[in-house]
Amino acid sequence: MAAQRKASRYIVPVAVAGVAAATIGLVPALAAAGDPDLPNVTAQQLIEKIAASDTQTVSGTVTIGTDLGLPSIAGLLPSAPAGGGGGEGADPSAKLTELISGSHTLRVAADGPDRQKLTILDGSDEYTLVHNGADVWAYDSKSNEVVHEKDAAAGKGAGEDRKAEKAPKGMPATPKELADEVLKAAGDTTSIGVGGTAKVAGRDAYQLVIKPKQAGSMVESVKIAVDASTGTPLKFTLASVDGGKPVLDAGFTKVDFGKPDASAFDFKAPKGAKVTEGAADKAGKAGKDGKFGEHGPVPGMEKGFGGPLGSLMGGAGEGGKNHPEVIGEGWTAIAKLDTGAKAPKTEEAPKEVQGFLDGLGDKVSGKFGSGTVFKTKIVNALMTDDGRVYVGAVTPQALVDAANAGK
Repeated sequence: MAAQRKASRYIVPVAVAGVAAATIGLVPALAAAGDPDLPNVTAQQLIEKIAASDTQTVSGTVTIGTDLGLPSIAGLLPSAPAGGGGGEGADPSAKLTELISGSHTLRVAADGPDRQKLTILDGSDEYTLVHNGADVWAYDSKSNEVVHEKDAAAGKGAGEDRKAEKAPKGMPATPKELADEVLKAAGDTTSIGVGGTAKVAGRDAYQLVIKPKQAGSMVESVKIAVDASTGTPLKFTLASVDGGKPVLDAGFTKVDFGKPDASAFDFKAPKGAKVTEGAADKAGKAGKDGKFGEHGPVPGMEKGFGGPLGSLMGGAGEGGKNHPEVIGEGWTAIAKLDTGAKAPKTEEAPKEVQGFLDGLGDKVSGKFGSGTVFKTKIVNALMTDDGRVYVGAVTPQALVDAANAGK
């Protein structure tokens, strides 16, 4: 128990990296040079165009570049040795986590809600996810392992049946109503406009630009390139006030909205590959227990951790404890919680965590006392020495100000 309490001190700084990743939506994006001459549209008309889009088929190549401004997190994420024999090498939850850092190239294809394929290219290695009707396959060429699942929801609520569904009472039922609600929700905290045009994967696109009006946010802007013909988002770029490379720049370098050949979604386990049936059921149970493998996702997480951090890191806390208080609203909202744990001391951290903490944290002080700010380019967290935590997509100074105010 003592070891668990000591290890739990390091949950918050390590979780900051995960929170930053969770704030990012992976919408395909990559702009090409040349701005097309398109008819002028308003932000409302562009939002309506996105809402009215009914793209069911697409294929192409996507690149994703992510820069959270973090030191290396190698060794901190749950993983399994190649060739483990239990499907761990092909486990999607571990493989897709790798997309939160660095640059990656993907091939994608979709034919409605029941057929999708995603291949992550890594040199000569490939990782493939295939959803074809009732079957879901994951294959990792490096470990030569396959995971096979059955999709119990296959065929339900899809196609024309989905189109016929009515919006719940009180919810926007048309693209125009949805656009009205989006602009209304933006209110005084958000600026939404059209920032010209762009060429994306050879297609003409409009750029929807979203910016915070509030001072203190770490978000400089969100830009979404929208296909001028189909209304499909083609580009998503998240920029930080810290400047430099975008936090996320992900997207199509090639795109085709034609129907992919049915054979694109066929899958046959390669010769000699280890095939594991129903591995996701085991992984799901492990996640509910707060454990992955023998040691758990993060030391000391067996009992969980309340609030959004807990949901992210694999636990919901005991008896509803540690649920955060939200300070402020909009882009500068801050979550505050009292962990009851002392601030981490780098020299006491597990060896694989020490370098990460050194590169992530800065000592700060004020009326609240003293503590450490754990930083990324988009989400920051202040952990005071007496165990209070302030987390938000806000500047370190905004966190210090909130702590000084005694909120």
